[in-house]
Amino acid sequence: MEIVPNPGIYPEQELTHKILEGAFAVHNTLGCGFLEKVYSNALFFELGKAGVHCEQEVPFRVKYKDVVVGDYCADLIVERRVLVELKACTGLDTVHEAQILNYLKASGIQVGLLMNFGKAKLQYRRFVR
Repeated sequence: MEIVPNPGIYPEQELTHKILEGAFAVHNTLGCGFLEKVYSNALFFELGKAGVHCEQEVPFRVKYKDVVVGDYCADLIVERRVLVELKACTGLDTVHEAQILNYLKASGIQVGLLMNFGKAKLQYRRFVR
């Protein structure tokens, strides 16, 4: 798995652009200071308004050597092609990056967006597995 730092053309470019447009609209309207769930609900609304299919709290099983060892819920799955992990914290950390990379692996989804609504300016990173 790799982080795509400055992509020219990348997988799901059009869809991630729509997701980011929605995220910027949410952040511009709400600002920072709310819980992650508030931003998740608002982004879910924005994407639905834009005609983009989105699911919240989608469960995935985590396997270790073909044995299920746990479950996790993705914040948002968009069009079953992009996993979105939302944060509302002081800054993104390598732990958050490891988390989304593991979620991509467990879900089988190729593209992920990690977003942080906890700062004055929306932070985001795109990941490709």
